[in-house]
Amino acid sequence: MCYNPSYCCILALSLGPFFTRKHSNKQRVPKTITQLFSYYIYNILSHHSVKMESPRDVMLKIGEMAFTGVSHRNIIFSDEDLIKYNLQPSQFFSGFLMELVERESSEHSVVYTFPHLTIQEFVAALAQFLPQNRGNLQKRLNKAHREDDGRFEIFLRFVAGLSSPRAAQPLEEFLGPFVHPTTCAVIDWLKEKVKAQISDTATVTGKRKLLNTLHYLFESQNKALAQLTLGSVQTLTFGDDSPGKALRLTPIDCVVVSQAIGLCDTINQLDLRSCYIQEEGLQRLVPALHKFQKLQ
Repeated sequence: MCYNPSYCCILALSLGPFFTRKHSNKQRVPKTITQLFSYYIYNILSHHSVKMESPRDVMLKIGEMAFTGVSHRNIIFSDEDLIKYNLQPSQFFSGFLMELVERESSEHSVVYTFPHLTIQEFVAALAQFLPQNRGNLQKRLNKAHREDDGRFEIFLRFVAGLSSPRAAQPLEEFLGPFVHPTTCAVIDWLKEKVKAQISDTATVTGKRKLLNTLHYLFESQNKALAQLTLGSVQTLTFGDDSPGKALRLTPIDCVVVSQAIGLCDTINQLDLRSCYIQEEGLQRLVPALHKFQKLQ
């Protein structure tokens, strides 16, 4: 993604202050993608929120629109969408969405889009923590988790990550405190999903969902939760004799698996057959491999 100019801009805006300010605390440099985007949104809020009476309410509306877009694989929003969510173009609004001019025959119309799909996914996740009563959250997360086409993968990672106080803290300065019952509900949902997915790895889809749940845990940075759900795991299976039934692991996936393994007790077996792990991926796994009695 670092070949994408929009993503490079996000990285620069989020990480720049940690290395350019004289008294910045480098120990607070983001460790997860959620923390990275949290600081990106923090920087936008710090420049635009003073001009809004209720940035939390506007952020919630933008987030709900973003979630609908993620659900329907839509990245372009019209004036009708803004009206539906009671939004008006403003300086605050322009910090999150760009205006594009569409030409249809001789007429021109303005549409809106987030600078990068990942920003849309983050804002959609952020909106889950802002209402005072999010009674349908577990249902919404379960429905997203059941989708096999990947549209909700990053959204769910961000939801898990925003349950972390470190990711939430910068945003709470402008948006107010996150709703505590919502955070607890996300943690309970994570616990349920990790425990259920550990043994459901017979198919590639099952293996992918297990890997995603480990990504959720990594983003949450919740060591107690990880130890509770993974501490007694005996086998982690991502591979298979048949390459078609194995899951290909990227170097980032290997980092997440290594982090998860580090929170487990001694594990009987790690199955990585036909996972196409390259040298970089293997280097990421090395610190945790001593935990296994058998490695395939």
